[in-house]
Amino acid sequence: MKKALVTGITGQDGLYLAEYLLGQGYDVFGMIRGQNNPRRAVVEQAVPQVHIIDGDLLDQGSLIAAISKTQPEEVYNLGAISFVPLSFKQPALTGEVTGLGVTRMLEAIRIVNPAIRFYQASSSEMFGAVTVSPQDETTSFHPRSPYGVAKVYGYYITLNYREAYGVFACNGILFNHESPRRGLDFVTRKITRAAARIKLGLEKKLKLGNLEARRDWGFAGDYVRAMHLMLQQTKPDDYVIGSGQSHTVRDFCDAAFRHLGLDWREYVALDQEFNRPSEVDNLSADFSKAKRLLGWEPTVRFPELVRMMVDADLADIKRETGGRAASR
Repeated sequence: MKKALVTGITGQDGLYLAEYLLGQGYDVFGMIRGQNNPRRAVVEQAVPQVHIIDGDLLDQGSLIAAISKTQPEEVYNLGAISFVPLSFKQPALTGEVTGLGVTRMLEAIRIVNPAIRFYQASSSEMFGAVTVSPQDETTSFHPRSPYGVAKVYGYYITLNYREAYGVFACNGILFNHESPRRGLDFVTRKITRAAARIKLGLEKKLKLGNLEARRDWGFAGDYVRAMHLMLQQTKPDDYVIGSGQSHTVRDFCDAAFRHLGLDWREYVALDQEFNRPSEVDNLSADFSKAKRLLGWEPTVRFPELVRMMVDADLADIKRETGGRAASR
């Protein structure tokens, strides 16, 4: 039985990846910082077969200990400060966790067992101020946030360990991927949650920032499959993973509210507080390399993704209110 160690197990991607790997017959270890982590219960409920192990991307010794104890064949580094607006407020911590945390994990692998295969969760935010569209593996990086900058560092240190030490290390340059498990701070979930609450008469307005930002949105459950495929190849490489379609935040609002029979324009208010200091205007993936070499392509398209998220939030809120909320 193969063993995999997953950092960021408490997040959206970590949960989907754990489920996928368990389905593939893996023994899965999920790394959590601190025994009293409030998200631990989420993991234990969603994927009870996962073995929880303590570790911290800020602490080199804990990573060496985690790998020595679990002896995995594969390590998936999904751990990061991943909320872009937060990275502007905590840039140094973002660099330590999202950037240098990658080095610490790779160094732990080099010390304990360089034969371990390593996946690094890179990001389309690395492209930032793009000059060409769509973006592929050859597109240059121009990150526009501390998060994007830290991810660029993580990308290149992964490449460096591959070239310098022969580590089987891959970068998955994932474009935006969402699901009902997406954190409530992220704009997509903020929209679907608010739309459901407005439909049920629990909320009147939704405040958003830039409605014109374009993103390539896909389903997180599809994207974890690509992560696994990268580590099954004969040689390590880097891959762009996305849907190949871009939509504005305005489009997302329209699809979410329309699914509930509402006109988003009646409920969405603009608030400059939610604008980033520097914006990424247009991201769109060219995933042809992944399709050609991995045999991967998305199965869930944008309209289905939005409906999935809205329906899940609607059901969750009805459970939370005991069915007392009245639909508009």
